Amino acid sequence: MIIAVDFDGTIVKHKYPHIGGEIPFAIESLIALQKEGHQLILWTYRTGELLQEAIEYCRIRGLEFYAVNRNYPEEEFDDTISRKIYADLYIDDRNVGGLMDWGEIYNMISTQELDLRSQPKSKNAISRFFDQLFSD
Repeated sequence: MIIAVDFDGTIVKHKYPHIGGEIPFAIESLIALQKEGHQLILWTYRTGELLQEAIEYCRIRGLEFYAVNRNYPEEEFDDTISRKIYADLYIDDRNVGGLMDWGEIYNMISTQELDLRSQPKSKNAISRFFDQLFSD
């Protein structure tokens, strides 16, 4: 699937124009989804230098996007092209009901058989899952 992901409030806590602290398991979940073959698009209000800071923040942590604020890397904007990104799914803290826990998001999208509802809602249970996933 093509998944559009917001940055502020979704990958990191809202501190715009600064970069807030990472939301637990956001980066790990997105990397795991990429490993399953999903294409990720960074879909954010940020532009210019602030956008580059967000891209670099993710890159340093091992997350690189298929495209940023566009449908594919080579797309060039002009007045005839909508800024709306096409995706199968959009992950954004501004969803009705807000942003779910990243373990729940991963569980809903993943092709892996992971049921976090049967595990304790603790960082340790989720951490063990990601440790196992990334050790392969």
